[in-house]
Amino acid sequence: MTLMFPDQPAITLFDPLAELLGAGDGRLTYTFDDAVKLSGHACPTVAGAFLLVKVALERLYPDSLPQRGDITVELDGDQEEGVNGPLSQVYTLITGAAAAQGFHGLGGQYVRKNLLRFNVDGAAMVTFGRRDNGQKVTLSYSPSSIPAAPDMGADMGRILSGNADQQIKARFAAAWRQRVLDILADAGRSTVQVV
Repeated sequence: MTLMFPDQPAITLFDPLAELLGAGDGRLTYTFDDAVKLSGHACPTVAGAFLLVKVALERLYPDSLPQRGDITVELDGDQEEGVNGPLSQVYTLITGAAAAQGFHGLGGQYVRKNLLRFNVDGAAMVTFGRRDNGQKVTLSYSPSSIPAAPDMGADMGRILSGNADQQIKARFAAAWRQRVLDILADAGRSTVQVV
């Protein structure tokens, strides 16, 4: 299978429910391609969601494999606000944390519902937490340090208004993809901040 984007950065977690139900040894590795497949597109927001999870898990589990399903995610603002909806889908994919519609568990264990919550006071952007020890990290994301190509805004306007030829469409797609690649290569060093 051909990757759409590089296989690094990658995020590996252990999911005890996956192991219990026969999905290999429970080790799950996610790449940006997985987030792209979920979202149906690649953009700075989807890249940011992926990097936010990666940075959070590195801080919360510096010496151990993160445990999928034992991670909480709290967002400031409503699900409909800004890009909270698309961001939350990527958070759920990787961490297992789901809103009210999530998995209710087996015999009171492996519960995933209500581990992702919106409108949490004090969650500046997004707060990730460990259920086992209560440790939390709050992060914010801004891709502004990795600017878009100068022609991208005008090119997008032409495309959306139906006034773009194939050359403009190709130039836009290449510039858009390159910015996403640059954001991923930065790995959150200049785009993700601890709040």
